[in-house]
Amino acid sequence: MTDRIDASPAAAWFDTVDVAALRARGGAKWTKYGDSVLPAWVADMDFPPAPPVAAAIEDVLARGQLGYPAMTESDAVAEAFSGWAARRYGWSVDPSLVLVTTDVLQPLQALVQLCSEPGDGVVLQTPIYPPFHTAVTGIGRVIVENRLGAADEGYPMDLEGLAAGTDERTRIVLLCNPHNPSGRVFTRAELLGLAELAIERDWLVVSDEIHADLLYPGATHIPFATLGPEVAARTVTLTSSTKTFNIAGLRLAIAVFGTHALLERYRSIPRFLLGGSNVMGVAASIAAWRDGEPWLAALVDHLRTNRDLVVDTVNASMAGVRTVAPEATYLAWLDCRELLASGRASHAATFFVQEAGVGLNDGADFGVVGEGFVRLNFATSRPVLREILQRMVDACAG
Repeated sequence: MTDRIDASPAAAWFDTVDVAALRARGGAKWTKYGDSVLPAWVADMDFPPAPPVAAAIEDVLARGQLGYPAMTESDAVAEAFSGWAARRYGWSVDPSLVLVTTDVLQPLQALVQLCSEPGDGVVLQTPIYPPFHTAVTGIGRVIVENRLGAADEGYPMDLEGLAAGTDERTRIVLLCNPHNPSGRVFTRAELLGLAELAIERDWLVVSDEIHADLLYPGATHIPFATLGPEVAARTVTLTSSTKTFNIAGLRLAIAVFGTHALLERYRSIPRFLLGGSNVMGVAASIAAWRDGEPWLAALVDHLRTNRDLVVDTVNASMAGVRTVAPEATYLAWLDCRELLASGRASHAATFFVQEAGVGLNDGADFGVVGEGFVRLNFATSRPVLREILQRMVDACAG
């Protein structure tokens, strides 16, 4: 299997999947809608597993090691990520500050509860990944909305609005960089501005950087914790191999604490509330971070071509819909407000399901500022993506 990806053009590898095979696979993405709908919603890619990942999982099965994992396996995950972070971002990560978690949302929720009190404010830079909202409001904290700037300005971070819109009860910033759903990769200047406010106002920054590997040419990911010792001391970075290598079902992520003091504070949470690691996830993540870069390079090249196809098609041929090319992720954020204003549709996501047979994420789920938008996942084969886009073009023209 490893030879196949090495010997084949990237397009051949990523275009092998077809609709029949994807429906037979099952899973949330391809079972939510009926057979007449092509799903392009949840952040789940349609590609076969990366060969190093598949080989690692097969090895676990061959050895029959489905019992309790070795006590040292979390150390191996931390070491693998430390090497990955150094190679890709120039980030020196101390493995002793890396904690293995079930997924990214588990420590995010735990940190919000641990480091704030009911009624305290938590900053969300909207539109934002829907579970961020639930993580705040579900435990009685207050969302402090800091909206990104306009699409035609490139969705800039509004630092002036952040400074003016927060008060002494603001405790935490939930940063998402690269940003979901806009696809922004925040600049050093933007991140430094946020860091200055965090230091000045004593905020904890929980930085979700799970999309950091999915960058397109011209974008550079800067881990928030690398902006200096004072910044690291108030930062917990959340990430995983699961988004990059499409293994979310293996349920493994990591939290990188900026200091031992932050880590020890987190460990004050009762142990059994935090769960444990998955032996398949451990093996797959180690293999991905040690041996997955050639596959990732081919993936990003395929996704870049898909992204360009989406942007060109939407802006040239999809009446009433506009988009800005994401700098990262495989998610396109489509502005359908003109379509709605024309009277051809009253609700964008419903319109595309009913009139195009395409399932997309409803922008309203990402906050009020997302109303009139939809999110499109373009991590699929080229033939499937072309069919999705053509259906949407035809529906908008009807």
